[in-house]
Amino acid sequence: MKKWIVSLSAIALIAVMTGCGAKSEPAATPASGGQASSGAGQEVKLIASNFEFDQKEYKVKKGEEVTFTLENKAGLHGVAITGLKVDLKGDKLSATVTPDKAGTYDIICNIPCGSGHVSMKSKLIVE
Repeated sequence: MKKWIVSLSAIALIAVMTGCGAKSEPAATPASGGQASSGAGQEVKLIASNFEFDQKEYKVKKGEEVTFTLENKAGLHGVAITGLKVDLKGDKLSATVTPDKAGTYDIICNIPCGSGHVSMKSKLIVE
C-alpha cells in the first residue's frame, strides 16, 4: 500500500513539473499569421508554446465579433484577456466576444506552466 502511494505521488509530481513539456497536435493556421477576417466576423488563433505566444500583438476591429481560439503547440497553457472576459483553458479553447472599446488589452497565460510563466504575455489591440 505504501509503495502504491509513493508511486502515485511521484507521478503527480512529474505531471506538475512537466506542464510545459506536454505536446498537442498542431492545427492549421490562417495565412495571416494567426488572424483571419471573414464575413461572419474575425478569428484570432493564439498559438502557445513554451513561455510565449506566436505573436507579440494581435489586432482586431472594435464592434466586430471576434472568435479567439487557443492552440497549445508545446506545453499546456491557457489564455485570459483582461477586460474582455476571455478565459480559455481545459475543455474551453474557443470564445467569441465583441470588443466595444478601442484600446490595448493584456493577453496572459492563465495556467502555471513553469519558470517562464510570468513572462508569457502578449497584447490585443482593438482599433
